[in-house]
Amino acid sequence: MKHFLKETDFTPQEVAKVLELARELKRKRGRNDPVLSQQTWALIFAKASTRTRVSFEVGIQELGGHALFLNKNDLHLGRSESVADTARVLSRFVHGLVVRTYAHSDVEELARCGSVPVINALTDLLHPCQVYTDVFTAAERWAGPTGNLLAALRGRKIAFLGDTRFNMANSWILGAALFGMHIVLAGPKGYEPGTQINDLLKAEGFADTYQFTTDPDAAVENADIVYTDVWASMGQEEEAKPRRRLMQPYAVTAKLFAAAKPDALFMHCLPAHPGEEVEQAVLDNPRSVVFDQAENRLHVQKAILVMLARQARG
Repeated sequence: MKHFLKETDFTPQEVAKVLELARELKRKRGRNDPVLSQQTWALIFAKASTRTRVSFEVGIQELGGHALFLNKNDLHLGRSESVADTARVLSRFVHGLVVRTYAHSDVEELARCGSVPVINALTDLLHPCQVYTDVFTAAERWAGPTGNLLAALRGRKIAFLGDTRFNMANSWILGAALFGMHIVLAGPKGYEPGTQINDLLKAEGFADTYQFTTDPDAAVENADIVYTDVWASMGQEEEAKPRRRLMQPYAVTAKLFAAAKPDALFMHCLPAHPGEEVEQAVLDNPRSVVFDQAENRLHVQKAILVMLARQARG
């Protein structure tokens, strides 16, 4: 059974297919094949969401399926019923699971114990749907309507600033290695990427694939993409105030963005906090593609759904 829990769950050949399929689905929106006809996919969300929930619900519907939304209060998951038993039960009812939760081990357990495809829609360790969307957003600009999307990514540099120990940074570290990109992360001392992502890189056969610096100017030099995320994610609210002081030097200001390549793209997975991790002027810059990223969640996730549904059918 094929799952999508981390970036490397698709081979490079499959990644190329996902990106090309996303471009085709975007172009054909409103005329998509109903590949999920008569299927129900459960969306299990322990965390609130705008883009993730809406894009998956709309995407499943546009592919002919039905999305069943379940929040943490709708299930006994991890409370009065084990994750394993929940996986076994839901597999008798639905054709796939889309899971947005805290512990990455929960999506791994759901995949291991269930008998339907599982998609990681965000955990504290990784956010693979977002990174696939981000590279598609950049590649469609660089490759144009007919160019090779995966080839357009190779050798490109991304600068990631701010919280370099959490899921978006981790996913970009793993994604950059997979897509043949170079990533430099800039954050405060003590925020170097952690052992989990380093162990995962080694397990996937990647070594020394990223750089970490405390110097934001060095990170953005010659960057093709400048990326940031909020400084305190859901579940870290009590850390918000001290993090603001610690990470202020890594805010993406207009001055810092100007130090990247003249045609560099600015990216943020949203929601953004203007005046904290990024200036409003950067969000409003013509080279900011944050809303393209948001839209492309729909097309890329539809491509992932199609790939998994086809493989499940054999």
